[in-house]
Amino acid sequence: MLPFSYQTARDVGRAIAEASEAKETPPTAAPSQFIAGGTNMSDYMRLGVNRPSRLVDINCIEDRSLKTIEIGDPDIRLGALVRMSEVEDHPEINRRCPMLAESLKLAASRQIRNMASLGGNVLQRTRCEYFREISWPCNKRDPGSGCAAIEGFNRQHAVLGTSDSCIATYHGDFAQALIALDASVDISGQSGRRRIRFAELHRQPGDRPDVETTLRPGEIITAIAVNVPAWAARSRYLKIRDRQSYAFALASIAVAINLDGDIVRDARIGLGGLATVPWRATAAEEALRNKPLTEESASIAAQAAFADARPREHNAFKIELGKQTLIRALLEVRDMRI
Repeated sequence: MLPFSYQTARDVGRAIAEASEAKETPPTAAPSQFIAGGTNMSDYMRLGVNRPSRLVDINCIEDRSLKTIEIGDPDIRLGALVRMSEVEDHPEINRRCPMLAESLKLAASRQIRNMASLGGNVLQRTRCEYFREISWPCNKRDPGSGCAAIEGFNRQHAVLGTSDSCIATYHGDFAQALIALDASVDISGQSGRRRIRFAELHRQPGDRPDVETTLRPGEIITAIAVNVPAWAARSRYLKIRDRQSYAFALASIAVAINLDGDIVRDARIGLGGLATVPWRATAAEEALRNKPLTEESASIAAQAAFADARPREHNAFKIELGKQTLIRALLEVRDMRI
């Protein structure tokens, strides 16, 4: 780990001022970077992947709105400094939208979830082995150097949203529930405040994998807003992985269904472990609308979800795994008693 300076910020404005000096640099490469729970930042600093010269600790910000959960009807507002475990334990969130809580319960370990903030969680970086090991070429870490994963061992890598420059998977869980529910993100920066759809936060790699989000230099996430319709009680997060705990998804599904009898009036589906960014399966949702939810219609939706999948040598199995995981999740949600 390289030497760095450390300071705390007690208000959002000061934190932004301390981290806004690099105007043309992606936030992940800026000399000054924010730290909250630090579970991702400290890991990559230790590996030499992240090399900030200064950390700005935002845990001491006195604005309570960053640290509170506000339950409205139908909106739920989650402060960016709320810890993952606070949401997974919240009885009203578990009742109204199980997949939100489940996507957190199935992530990492309880010790990490007690530390990790929601804002940091959605901004976590890939666990691609070639990104983490600095001796390998990686366009995300070192633009223009190449992508070792494309011709390397790519079993864990993405089949959706890839490019010729990067096939790294977005490994988070919570983000899949947020994108399925079309959540919004509140952001503060030198130019003021703005709100964007969560779907607009992450960038597909294209030819610039190093630019991972649409955040501007010095911008900070202050809150996540989720519109939770009453029918989101019929939802769940299903995660398939190599072992049952402390492992990232090979395939995961966040799904919420609005059923009128056996007819699907609305469907929300997020795919995890399969794409370069949090992935909304809009084609699958459209395939289900106004049709009975049966094994056949679920299979048709699964085919639609992976119509544009682009497998590599070792990860082609993910397409069939993703389809079967989606079918299973849809049928299990259909059969929920709520």
